[in-house]
Amino acid sequence: MFLLVTVFSLAEAAPYADMVMDARSGKVLRSRNADTRLHPASLTKMMTLYVAFEAIENGEIDVDQKVEISRNAANEKPSRLGLKVGQKISLRYLLRAAAVKSANDAATAIGEAISGSEAAFARRMNRTAKSLGMNRTTFKNAHGLTEKGHLSTARDMTILGRHLMYDFPGYYPMFKRKTTHASRKVRNTNRQFLVAYKGADGIKTGYTRKAGFNLVASAERNSKRVIATVFGGKSTRTRNVQVAKLLDLGFERSPENVKLIPPTRIYQQTPENQPNNIIVVKSVHPKIRTNAEDNDILLAIALDIAKTVKIILPKKVTKIIDKIDINSSERLDSSDELTVVVRDAGPQIRNWKVNLGLHNTRFQAEKSLLKAALHEISLLEGSKRKVLNKTRGFEATFTDITKSKALKVCIKLLARNFENCQAQGPT
Repeated sequence: MFLLVTVFSLAEAAPYADMVMDARSGKVLRSRNADTRLHPASLTKMMTLYVAFEAIENGEIDVDQKVEISRNAANEKPSRLGLKVGQKISLRYLLRAAAVKSANDAATAIGEAISGSEAAFARRMNRTAKSLGMNRTTFKNAHGLTEKGHLSTARDMTILGRHLMYDFPGYYPMFKRKTTHASRKVRNTNRQFLVAYKGADGIKTGYTRKAGFNLVASAERNSKRVIATVFGGKSTRTRNVQVAKLLDLGFERSPENVKLIPPTRIYQQTPENQPNNIIVVKSVHPKIRTNAEDNDILLAIALDIAKTVKIILPKKVTKIIDKIDINSSERLDSSDELTVVVRDAGPQIRNWKVNLGLHNTRFQAEKSLLKAALHEISLLEGSKRKVLNKTRGFEATFTDITKSKALKVCIKLLARNFENCQAQGPT
């Protein structure tokens, strides 16, 4: 009898795979069966949330929009939030429920709200996966319950975890919440690991009988950040122990000083009415600044950006900056909506810098630079981070940046409550 049970258990055991990556550079530090296509289970919701964050950024949907729960969403199998047919709930709570509770009904409702149907949303998930370099992943649904052909790999999910971190730094903290509120308070399925492992701040668990116990986890210690992925764990406990060992290995093998090389993000999911040659950059939760000085900076940005870029700032303006005379004393009304269209102004010289002010310690200065880099990856790409030991403290700066980007970085960082940011130049 014991032999029969043992053989049966082995036959039912999910295949194992793992990967460890230095999140700063994308360098793989260890892998095992990392390209084997396996069942991702609720790791799928990482892509569901990635697409949702992208749709919010594009202006396709708002975080406060009320989503009506369909019969299809309400009937999803557990784990679920317990949503009822016809119930209306804000998108922001569905996002939290998918990230924290790993609720299948919430994930389906998100997909239907964005794409009209779960099938259409799955097609968008697949397009997005290809654009991120997830070449061995195919999604069939938004939640991750077992379905024929719904497969991914340890490598692809590690890539996705890194993109979530760098592409949407404003939303990434959602994955380390230990509890959330929606229709009721729920706990994070990953809370045990978040509490137990020093520096852990996400990302996502997953379990089905065919998948086993899966986890993509990230942790930060001092200047290092590591991502570890496990497919096919035998239990929550043994999976968590294995991921902890892999993260320890990652911190041991990753060097102290590594140049930050953010993953390349390809903007494929712009609204259909948006011209292909226009990039949409949207600050989702900015602190609106309305004084005359900020308006002058916005005008300066309009005059200095090198290529055609459309900036949509949060809802409030109706004046087109390229129609405003540079010598005009006319100011922008903070109650209006601002749309800025800027055209080619010729070659750009990288002789400006962004100064984030003085800090008490070198560690604080480096942390400030890393935080800013995570928020404004595309604008700061190619710049150099420097910490200078001044008489009154440690100065944190980004150098080798164009004037237009330096101005734009500061206006966005100030909106994100960075206390000090100055665009300085030419140097």
